[in-house]
Amino acid sequence: MTAPPTTEHGTAATDRDLLVRAAAGDRGAFGLLYDRHVRPVYWQAYAVVHDADEAQDVTQDVFITMWRKIRTITVVDESVLPWLLVTSRFTALNAGRRRMRTPFRELDPEAPADMTVEDEVEAGLVRAEIDKAAAALTPADRRLYELCVEGDHTYEMAARELGVSHAAVRNRLSRLRTRLRADLRSMRETS
Repeated sequence: MTAPPTTEHGTAATDRDLLVRAAAGDRGAFGLLYDRHVRPVYWQAYAVVHDADEAQDVTQDVFITMWRKIRTITVVDESVLPWLLVTSRFTALNAGRRRMRTPFRELDPEAPADMTVEDEVEAGLVRAEIDKAAAALTPADRRLYELCVEGDHTYEMAARELGVSHAAVRNRLSRLRTRLRADLRSMRETS
């Protein structure tokens, strides 16, 4: 078992001490801060996104943000944990918003880049309609949708996973997107 990090005076290093050392370029001090706080940051992110992989991505983003803003972080009671938890929560919320908008933007390229609250509400309704339409797909098409539209699979990767040709994936996705766009247009016309 290793001894806890100490200051030059032999006292236990506080987060403030480690932050100062990290700001001066001491990557070891930054690593100690990471080790000390990664679990609560992860669980804060997980509480918002409810997905282990996304919570890991958020955690990584939080510590990257910490590194970038290391000279401006507010330490509370000798701890950076409050700053990290707030940053984790907001980063996770932003990740959730991006996740909601991504399929919407792919299906509706005319969607505004900077959405207002009303746009976000409409996007949520559209997302619900897309989810409903995706749920009505055949199991094979639903899996293709999950892999290539919601996920990050290439056509080649999806073809290998589904045991079909690249051309079959391309053609099925083209029909699927056309159908979902038509459903989206009809929904907009009726609202």
